[in-house]
Amino acid sequence: MNPILLLLFILCSVFATLSHATTAYPSIPGTTPVDVSAGAPTALIPPCREVYGNGRIFDISHRYSPDMPAFDSVDGVGQFLWLPNSMKNGSIANNSEMKLPAHTGTHVDAPGHVFDHYFDAGFDVDTLDLDVLNGAALLVDVPRDKNITAEVMEGLHIPKGVSRVLFRTLNTTM
Repeated sequence: MNPILLLLFILCSVFATLSHATTAYPSIPGTTPVDVSAGAPTALIPPCREVYGNGRIFDISHRYSPDMPAFDSVDGVGQFLWLPNSMKNGSIANNSEMKLPAHTGTHVDAPGHVFDHYFDAGFDVDTLDLDVLNGAALLVDVPRDKNITAEVMEGLHIPKGVSRVLFRTLNTTM
């Protein structure tokens, strides 16, 4: 896997705000003060940024939740986060596990998603050029009662020559 893409995924995972509570992981990180010492309570709240690099980068990631839409499911993603090893339960470190369908939340489709010969050749997301994925983009509103089909795409009137398009759909909160 491309090391830059792996680093980007890890950073997104670290900074993503997760909304699944368990006994071992009782609240959304950063929303509840945490006592870090026995004598003096101090609130540790991690920064939640949406804009980086003085406005050059905007984080458009969706917050994960059990009821967020998932491809081919009417129930959403369901439980996606587990904490099998928790310091609260005696482990020496917290070790979380995630299981999500590829078409969940904010994502980009690999070339092999829609072209079988690319799939067979191994064109996964780690083969995408990050320069293509970063830069100015056209934001288009998709009708809230429609899926993105060829007919809908034609009706969006995306100008020729546009390199990047972001689709605001029914599932978009921004």
